Amino acid sequence: MTRLLNSPAAQRLQVDIWSDIACPWCYIGKRRFEQALSQFEGKDDVDIVWHSFELDLSAPISKPSSLNAMRDGLASKYGRSTAEAQGMLDSMAQTAAEVGLSYHFDQAQPANTFQAHQLIHLATEHGLQDAMKERLLHAYFSEGQHLGQVDTLVKLGAEVGLKTEEIRTALEAQTYANAVRQDEAQAQAYGIQGVPFFVLGGKYGVSGAQAPETLLSALKQVWREQAPLQLMGSADAQGCEDGSCAVPQG
Repeated sequence: MTRLLNSPAAQRLQVDIWSDIACPWCYIGKRRFEQALSQFEGKDDVDIVWHSFELDLSAPISKPSSLNAMRDGLASKYGRSTAEAQGMLDSMAQTAAEVGLSYHFDQAQPANTFQAHQLIHLATEHGLQDAMKERLLHAYFSEGQHLGQVDTLVKLGAEVGLKTEEIRTALEAQTYANAVRQDEAQAQAYGIQGVPFFVLGGKYGVSGAQAPETLLSALKQVWREQAPLQLMGSADAQGCEDGSCAVPQG
């Protein structure tokens, strides 16, 4: 007979993911994690929580004044020629294509993502966190939409099912600003310096857009370790318990 000790009604695993909307590896990492999760036997018992992380706190809110702003910004940041920067972006676009994503860096509009992260927190309150995260990533990398503008965020939020007036009120009042800062403070406490960063079961960290096989292996390991202890054998076998011991009568 097998008996579960101190087992909950159902075993669940929480995966906390820190990422930025303006991070190309974060979108790729999201797809790779989804691929890993689709192969995981306990996928229906995994809870995913997205957390805010801003790669560039000083990114402008206003729209860029020229096309290829991402290429030119990359060249300036790393001291590369525009041709070299374009090559880097082309390579990234190819990697994205391998997981079914279409990146259009020539249309991308670098933007401050603080407001967009607040929108994700609002969506969380309505059970739409993952849908909102996906919509923002697609808008940024595939559609060239500028995510620093409230009107754009209101439109995108409405597309996933949020109410336009609620979005605008929350963003203008900075309702979820503290929630974003709390996420970032937690990232700092964990020592997270780059994203995406996955925390599985509150105890194991996986850094970067790892291959699906690596993420699947991590899921399996954490799942095994948090599984409840199982007692094998007969439940009525003789033994001592609670300070007393039944002695067979001769």
